Amino acid sequence: MGENRPTNAFKEFTESVISMVDRPVIWFRENVVASNRPQYNWYHQQFRRVPTIDECYTDDIVCYTEANEQFKRDKQVDNEILNILRQRQEDCIIYEKNDHRTKCAHIMEEYNKAAENWFIKYGDLGTYGDVKTAYMKQKHRLIWERRHGKVGSGMKTDMD
Repeated sequence: MGENRPTNAFKEFTESVISMVDRPVIWFRENVVASNRPQYNWYHQQFRRVPTIDECYTDDIVCYTEANEQFKRDKQVDNEILNILRQRQEDCIIYEKNDHRTKCAHIMEEYNKAAENWFIKYGDLGTYGDVKTAYMKQKHRLIWERRHGKVGSGMKTDMD
């Protein structure tokens, strides 16, 4: 009763022709291809790193686009890390209530350091900041540090 048998000779003929082509392909895929393929979870997929913007030529639009997409992925990852750290900090503050300054100090310090690093890399870029803008920001910061010393340490004194 559960079998779906062809009702006429033409359908039976077409299914037999299809199965002559389809069965060897299915057998090959199941026994040769699938058995030699490593099994891994989809969430363990790793994307290769593409060249950064400083490794691209000035007229290489494809390299620039790939670097920009890599920058966007990195920004999303850093945003998510910062959100997780912020959530941990807020949960600790809510849980510890009045003692949160002592008991959550290490979590707050970790979040503040991550927020500072995030702002150094992505701050003042705006919503539509791209890899070229971030690269120029990094370049200007390095030039400033060369002239004035590390950021936050005050002005550099002349050593002459």
